Amino acid sequence: ALNKVLVPGTMRSLVQMNLVRSTEVKDGKAKINLASTAIPAQYHSWLKDKAAAAVSELSGVQEVTVDLVEAKPKELNQIEKIVAVMSGKGGVGKSLVAGLLATAFAREGKDVGILDADITGSSIPKMFGLDARPSGSETGILPILSRAGIEIMSMNLLLPSEDEAVIWRGPLMSKAITQFWEEVLWGKLDYLVIDLPPGTGDAPLTVFQVIPISGVIDVFTPQELTEMIVKKAIKMAQKMNVRVLGVVENMSYLVLPDTGKKMEIFGRSKGEEMAKASGTPLLGQLPIDPELARLCDQGEIERYSSDAVSELFTNVIAVLNGKREG
Repeated sequence: ALNKVLVPGTMRSLVQMNLVRSTEVKDGKAKINLASTAIPAQYHSWLKDKAAAAVSELSGVQEVTVDLVEAKPKELNQIEKIVAVMSGKGGVGKSLVAGLLATAFAREGKDVGILDADITGSSIPKMFGLDARPSGSETGILPILSRAGIEIMSMNLLLPSEDEAVIWRGPLMSKAITQFWEEVLWGKLDYLVIDLPPGTGDAPLTVFQVIPISGVIDVFTPQELTEMIVKKAIKMAQKMNVRVLGVVENMSYLVLPDTGKKMEIFGRSKGEEMAKASGTPLLGQLPIDPELARLCDQGEIERYSSDAVSELFTNVIAVLNGKREG
């Protein structure tokens, strides 16, 4: 019954957001405790009434009492697996891979979130066509939901305009990432995908230290300096005792529309070489696709699908479930 009551400011239920703290039914009397975390005060009475009305419809229930209790978001968040997407350098399509992976999880009916830890270069909201500001209260922040129901939190959602520059030093960025993890009410999720900033500096270091990551994926492009860059990123993860799930080669090739022939625009593919050099599986090779670029520009990445993305998703799931070495 409580799973039918939606939390104000999001299209997820009290159960999905893990706000139901306790339920007790005795002699026809039901007593329910709900966490008021991240819910603005003006909705408190409304929420109590909605919950009471939903439970009172159950047979055998004559009286319903609903109380609100306080709890911190990090006490309520239940996330099964956390996958971080990183790269040794910028411009290789790390955010793209994070967005495609989250979309693939959502298509399988999973509850998914994206934590955009790329504070100074946020591109996730643009890809998903989001410009609404997150709501919440002094007790927490509610993420914004995409069209497919993916929970998203990004610095760009908090700025006055999407092209506003975030000119911060490392400690401030680290604090923001920590807040996105500890003060955002993610609720119950099957997967949380973290879009890391490029390189091996303060921000990715904070993620590795603060967040219990299930595994990291390294994204690269087929260029000569790739091996050195990939190794740097992977060695950072290994030094932090974070499991490396595998590598993904983006912009691997272009399929010529007239002939269907694959053209390696940025040079010969280095996917297998990078997998061997890093000692991890090659999870996928994504092509240059004008259709994908168009959909991202229009904020409709969730409409994109391809065999290459399906293969990437299948391989990531296999590694996470221990069916493939990673």
